[in-house]
Amino acid sequence: MTEFELIKRYFDFAAPHQEEIALGLGDDCALLQLAADEQLAVSTDSLVCGVHFPENAPPFLLGQRSLAVAASDLAAVGASPLAFTLALTLPEACEDWLREFSRGLKQMAGYCGLALIGGDTCRGPLHLCLTVFGSVPQGQALKRSGARAGDLLCVGGHLGDTGGGLALLQKAPAPTNSAADYLLSRYWTPMPQLALGQWLRGKASAAMDISDGLLADCAHLAEASGVCALINEPLLPLSEALLEHFGDKAAMDYALCAGDDYVLLFSLPPEQLSRLQQAFSHVCVIGHIQEGSGVVLLDSNGQPRQAPQSGWQHFR
Repeated sequence: MTEFELIKRYFDFAAPHQEEIALGLGDDCALLQLAADEQLAVSTDSLVCGVHFPENAPPFLLGQRSLAVAASDLAAVGASPLAFTLALTLPEACEDWLREFSRGLKQMAGYCGLALIGGDTCRGPLHLCLTVFGSVPQGQALKRSGARAGDLLCVGGHLGDTGGGLALLQKAPAPTNSAADYLLSRYWTPMPQLALGQWLRGKASAAMDISDGLLADCAHLAEASGVCALINEPLLPLSEALLEHFGDKAAMDYALCAGDDYVLLFSLPPEQLSRLQQAFSHVCVIGHIQEGSGVVLLDSNGQPRQAPQSGWQHFR
């Protein structure tokens, strides 16, 4: 099977109708046509076998996950999804693997409203590189900077589930019960919070998605905004499945430090909270923004405590 046959057979699936896509798959470049009052949001994710996903990753689930984590960056800036490209490096052109991978990719593309408009394929160690494109009204993109003292610190849902799911994947064999199944599904199928990100435009003062872990990403937001992020540990939303399977202490450690949750982290003026929770009941306040720098973690007694080592860094 040639490279062009591979693309036509597995990746030339119908794209959602979007007037912004002037030219899609098949030419040397795709063309996107944005309205004069829209800005283009662009983000690239590189996923390496053995680093970002296990070597025996089921291809259908990998297809879903690879696009979901890339699309989460669009949610983080409040962008409306448009399109994506895929550069796929494969050790071999296994048709069964390609069929399932493309099926998962297509399913997540449909959920996100993203059209596949180009990319590349080549031979080598398994590696995925996805670039996503979105549009956002001029001047309304959410940024990490902008949080102000007095703002609420919020997250878009449960924390730590994906870290728990990854820990289960690393066991042989992985446990099989309802709690484990839930945590594994959260790892393999994170759902980008696109609607929440778009709602936050013009309301949140700063935002990003949680990919490196809550403590690490709060530090990124605080540094970009020149403020201190105060986290009230008892307010962190933990799922019943995470607590059931790992217990209180380990569940809290996953919530604070594990990456890949892909829920939104944002600062919000208090007057916006009531409207937000009416529209998105799963959003939780976990602390507030104050003058200063860095991150302060408060325990159940309201006292500062030493934070565990946090966040994923490739070259640490």
